[in-house]
Amino acid sequence: MNSSSACSLILLAAFLSFPASALSQQKKTPEPTRPPQLVRTTTRHELRRSAYGGTLTVIGAPEGSITIEGWSRSEVDISAEIQLRANTEADLDLLAAVNNFAVDNDTNHLRVLTTGTHDKVFMRSVAKKFPKTLLGLPWKIDYRIRVPLSTDLEINAGRGPVSIAGVEGNIRVSATESEANLKLSGGTLSVTIAVGKVNLSIPVKSWRGVGAEVRLAAGEVSVELPSGFNGDIDADILRSGHIEDSYGALEARQTRGMTGPNQIRVSAGAGGAFFQFTVGDGTIYIKKQTSQ
Repeated sequence: MNSSSACSLILLAAFLSFPASALSQQKKTPEPTRPPQLVRTTTRHELRRSAYGGTLTVIGAPEGSITIEGWSRSEVDISAEIQLRANTEADLDLLAAVNNFAVDNDTNHLRVLTTGTHDKVFMRSVAKKFPKTLLGLPWKIDYRIRVPLSTDLEINAGRGPVSIAGVEGNIRVSATESEANLKLSGGTLSVTIAVGKVNLSIPVKSWRGVGAEVRLAAGEVSVELPSGFNGDIDADILRSGHIEDSYGALEARQTRGMTGPNQIRVSAGAGGAFFQFTVGDGTIYIKKQTSQ
């Protein structure tokens, strides 16, 4: 089992078992008693060849954003902004030696793997005598990546926004706490987030692929569909919250297809690709796009 799959299983367990009170507590990140005085920001750029239909795996930092855009080239372009915090320049130098990322690729699979003080296995292998006083200092990496239009994605994020646009493939996203902004037209999408928000915008009338499954333990899912959209939609609130349909053109797939504020089974247009939206505690909004 790879790291992305393991993280998805852990988050799904949290999704099914965490009470709302525990999830709300995760949003609160303890502030250090003495905030680091110095901030160092560096940038790094990598460009790698990648064929259409390849796979990109991104293991993100504990904090930071991940932005992925499709483009017409057979290359993966990686830009990263790395921000470190410490009280001295010497400490920043020590942190810079470990808080970074590695790029690993074979014939058809490119991996962007964040390394750093959050990874105990990594630290034991490369920095056994690293000062313990530096292990808990805040740091982040913001990734901006461009990939071929047809690319499979495996995104494992920590806390921070995730944005994906213009990519069609098998896409899996897992995160601890995130706002995910997704503008997609096809493929197979699977999203699992513990706490946060998912904004899914579909700019085409018929999804080119199997469909999407979005699971959120606590927060909000917002789905924007164009006029004349074709697809089948299931939406569920498992504990508390409601579903709000302002799209205005959804029809029950069966006699009990629309069962109230917490569950719907509907079709849009002629039906088609299948979309499953599940929230533990929160709200699901199904809206009509105001502009295309």
